[in-house]
Amino acid sequence: MRIFTDPRCLEHRPPAAFPEKPERLSTILDHLRGAGRRVEDAPRDDDACRRAVTAIHPQGYVERFERAVARGDSLFDSADNPVAAGTAEGAWGAVAAVLAAADATAAGEASFAAVRPPGHHAEVATAMGFCYFNNAAVAAQYLLDRHGMERVAIFDYDVHHGNGTQHIFEERADVLYVSTHQYPFYPGTGAEAERGRGPGEGFTVNVPLPAGTGDDGYRGALDEVVLPALTDFAPDALIVSAGFDAWRDDPLGGMRVSEAGYAEWGRLLGEWAAEVCAGRALVTLEGGYDVAAMPALVEGHLAAMEAAL
Repeated sequence: MRIFTDPRCLEHRPPAAFPEKPERLSTILDHLRGAGRRVEDAPRDDDACRRAVTAIHPQGYVERFERAVARGDSLFDSADNPVAAGTAEGAWGAVAAVLAAADATAAGEASFAAVRPPGHHAEVATAMGFCYFNNAAVAAQYLLDRHGMERVAIFDYDVHHGNGTQHIFEERADVLYVSTHQYPFYPGTGAEAERGRGPGEGFTVNVPLPAGTGDDGYRGALDEVVLPALTDFAPDALIVSAGFDAWRDDPLGGMRVSEAGYAEWGRLLGEWAAEVCAGRALVTLEGGYDVAAMPALVEGHLAAMEAAL
C-alpha cells in the first residue's frame, strides 16, 4: 500500500486548544516512517489540484476561501472552521496527496492519503466541521474524470456523518455513498431515510448507530448492510473516508471501537476490494482526535487491509 502526504498539510495551525491540530498527522507520519514504511510527498501540480477541486466546489467558493485566509480572517463559514496563515496551503496540500493516491489506485496500487484538514463535512459551497475542501469527493470525481472510471464507491466510517459528501453526490448514480456513524450526533444528518434524491435515490446508504456501539455492532453493520451495498454497486474503485474517532477513548466521539475492531475493518475491506474491484482502494484520513492513540490505530488498519489485498 502506497502512502502519500504533503508537507503543507501541517501548515494549517488552528488555535492551540483546537482538536483538529497538526499533531494528529505528524504523529501518524512519524510512526509510519519509524515502522519502516515509505511515505511519499505528493508531486505539486497547482493547476491539476485547482481543476480537481473546482470539479466539486464552485470557483466562487474557492476564491472566497482564499480571500478569507489572505485577509487574516479568524473563521470561515462556521465557528468550527478556524482560519490561520497556512490554512489554504494545508487544504491544497491535502488535495495534492489525495490526487497522488488516486493516480496510484487507478494503476492498481492501494493507497493511503495521510492528510489534514479533513474533508467529509465540506458541502458544495459551505465549509463546516473542520473541513474546507471535500477530499474524498474530489478524489472520486477525479477517478471518474481523469481515469475514466464509471462507478466509484465511498465508505465513510467516521463517527460523524459525512454530510458534505452526501450533499455533493446525493442526486447522482455514479457515486455510491455509504456511511456508518453515531446518531443522533453532529452534524444532525445521516438518518436511514436519507437515501439520495432524484436519479441518485438509493445511492446513499446511511447506517446510523447509537452511542456506545462497539466492535460487534459495527461488524454487524458491515456484514449486513455496508459490504452487501458495496457489492451490489460493483464499483471500479473504493474510497474509504477513514475517521478514527469511533475509537473508544476519542474525546469527540461516543463509540466503543477497539484497536482490534479497526484492524478487522481493514481486513474486511481489503478482502472485499481484492475480490470486487481488483484491489483499487484509496483510504483518506478524516477524523480522530486521540493523538496518542491515532498512530497505532492507523497502522493496524492499514496493515490488515494490506495483508488482505
